[in-house]
Amino acid sequence: MSLPAQIPLDLGHRTAMGGEDFLVAPSNADAVAWLDRWPSWPAPALTVYGPAGCGKTHLAQVWRARSRAVLANGAALDSADLPALLAPANAVVVDMADAVAGRPAREEALFHLYNLAREQQGHLLLLSRRAPARWRVRLADLRSRIKGAPAVEVQPPDDALLAAVLVKLFADRQLRPGMEVITYLLARMERSLDFARRLVAALDHASLAAHRGVTVPLAREVLVELQQAGAGKPG
Repeated sequence: MSLPAQIPLDLGHRTAMGGEDFLVAPSNADAVAWLDRWPSWPAPALTVYGPAGCGKTHLAQVWRARSRAVLANGAALDSADLPALLAPANAVVVDMADAVAGRPAREEALFHLYNLAREQQGHLLLLSRRAPARWRVRLADLRSRIKGAPAVEVQPPDDALLAAVLVKLFADRQLRPGMEVITYLLARMERSLDFARRLVAALDHASLAAHRGVTVPLAREVLVELQQAGAGKPG
């Protein structure tokens, strides 16, 4: 696998919570464009969906930094004080929003939260691994609300995005491995941004412990350890 030298430089940046940067790439550009349209969404809610590790949570952090939205979990929505969720900023991020499907109390809660947001001209950002059409919601009124709201997919990160993320994560820790290390990792690591963060943290720790730089042999050792621990795919 060969990587163009410009890969880490070609992606746009967004500031997120905690001073982190968010890298804009083809895999997430549509979702970024929708979040940029806020608060001029055509409906009170926007669903952002995609596989684990694709960057949905980080996107939500970017939006929360702008909207001051409260974070809620779909699996606990039935026990939440819905007016209190909207009260601070009139905006809520509902993580695991598809967890309401098939649970009458949770479906009712999301339905009422949606209606409250609409009445108060607020907004909901719904995060899910599955597209809303696959949620199997039983409550017809909620199903129609979700169907009428926009939904945008975030694709798994491609090599360009993963390379840029690895370079940035290493730089955040004052590490400058050669591109041969990046190339080696890309060919063998789990295709997720979450795993990239864990991998770089593990490499940083191993480098400090062994008093050695981040090299391909060290990358091989750390990947084997993570894979044996079940954190990454077999290489």
